[in-house]
Amino acid sequence: MKERVFEMLLPKPTKKKKSSRSSRDEFELEEIAEALKEAKEGKFEVVLTLWEKEPVQGKVIKMDGQTQLIHVEKNVVTTKVLFKDILKVSSLSS
Repeated sequence: MKERVFEMLLPKPTKKKKSSRSSRDEFELEEIAEALKEAKEGKFEVVLTLWEKEPVQGKVIKMDGQTQLIHVEKNVVTTKVLFKDILKVSSLSS
């Protein structure tokens, strides 16, 4: 009985709200995929704007359809980015 009273007196932990990823339509996803494909084939550098992460800059060296990971290389360091985290692909002018 005492345990129940004690439980009732303790405040319940509040749930943290996650900020939701903006939904994108098929057209937007196709534009991103096409830009990544062009960057990979053209071997030019891009800047990937990511959801809730720092931007990634480099050359797209691999696009893995199984894992949905995009491999970006800059100065022999490879960064793997989830396709669904990419908000925008910008090309760097040389």
